[in-house]
Amino acid sequence: MKSIRLWGILIVLLHLLITIPHGLAHGELKIQMNTWQNVYILTVINLLPLIAAILIWRRKRLGFTLLVVSMIGSLLFGVFYHFIAAGPDNVASVPHHPWSQTFQLTAVLLALSEAAGIALGLSGIARVQRHGA
Repeated sequence: MKSIRLWGILIVLLHLLITIPHGLAHGELKIQMNTWQNVYILTVINLLPLIAAILIWRRKRLGFTLLVVSMIGSLLFGVFYHFIAAGPDNVASVPHHPWSQTFQLTAVLLALSEAAGIALGLSGIARVQRHGA
């Protein structure tokens, strides 16, 4: 059980490390988000996974559940805006710029880390149910 908790925390830290250059690329490429999107990004994509990581150590079931919820919310938001919706946040619409590849690469890495977070969270919930806690 301890190793799944460690992996859950590591995926949150990895996700956070990916959001930093992605956010910088947003700024350099002048890709603006509206107010509700900024609130969503701050809350669901940045803060909730960190809270989940803290809770994984203290309240395992709640921590893993919050990890799953936050990563699903992050993945849906990111996949929609980075790969489906037309607009400046779509990886196919990014103009040629020194930060373009960083933006595109981190968009893919975010999706992969979020999918991994969902899988780890679901695995953690299953282990907590099996072993109690």
